[in-house]
Amino acid sequence: MTGVPASAAGGSSQAKGPVPTAAAAGASGPSSGATSDGGSAGPGGAKSVRGGKIAAAAVNQASVWNIANLLTMLRLILVPGFVALMLAHGGYDPAWRSLAWAAFAIAMITDLFDGHLARTYDLVTDFGKIADPIADKAIMGAALICLSALGDLPWWVTGVILGRELGVTLLRFWVIRYGVIPASRGGKLKTLTQGVAVGMYVLALTGWLATLRWWVMAVAVVLTVVTGLDYVRQAIVLRRQGIAERKAALEETEA
Repeated sequence: MTGVPASAAGGSSQAKGPVPTAAAAGASGPSSGATSDGGSAGPGGAKSVRGGKIAAAAVNQASVWNIANLLTMLRLILVPGFVALMLAHGGYDPAWRSLAWAAFAIAMITDLFDGHLARTYDLVTDFGKIADPIADKAIMGAALICLSALGDLPWWVTGVILGRELGVTLLRFWVIRYGVIPASRGGKLKTLTQGVAVGMYVLALTGWLATLRWWVMAVAVVLTVVTGLDYVRQAIVLRRQGIAERKAALEETEA
């Protein structure tokens, strides 16, 4: 882009009078800063290209600070705060546990919104792709480990849930060259059930509510295992399809 108005360009149908020499030279002469093949032809063109790159970099950098990423950052900040509230006064004070539940609930609610906002308003960034899953696993992992450390939740439950999350992450990296494993409805239901179950355990519940949370956690564990096995199946199918497609493309190229 040369910065010259369209009316100053040499073939404009609206330019009735003589075109000023400087404007005409800027529009069609060799000093316009661009050659026919798109390369820079002079100092002015070089400065324009450098300026455009700097401006583009500034826009990309600013786009990181969008509402979706800010919600993700909020979840990351809530993790140490949640742990401090959860373990305050020995970890068994109902008032502090209620505050810890509030922090956990805010983190889970923002998890529902940041991904939706990023996709709906085209706010997807490299930072968000990396930070979002880290924030999800950090808050859930912190809650599970705190509950098991306090004796409220068996360690094997924490191990199953965290092991599944780690396994799915490794599976995604294993098949990333062949495609992306999409989030299933079962996976979303698993996440919701886990959030409800862990939230109920964070609260100092007694009586029938304490019994109910045990059953909710049992459902969450079952969904965790079932959806984890389904991810393994999807990963194997996706990898086989990718290998077959690459082999077919290679044979076609050689033929």
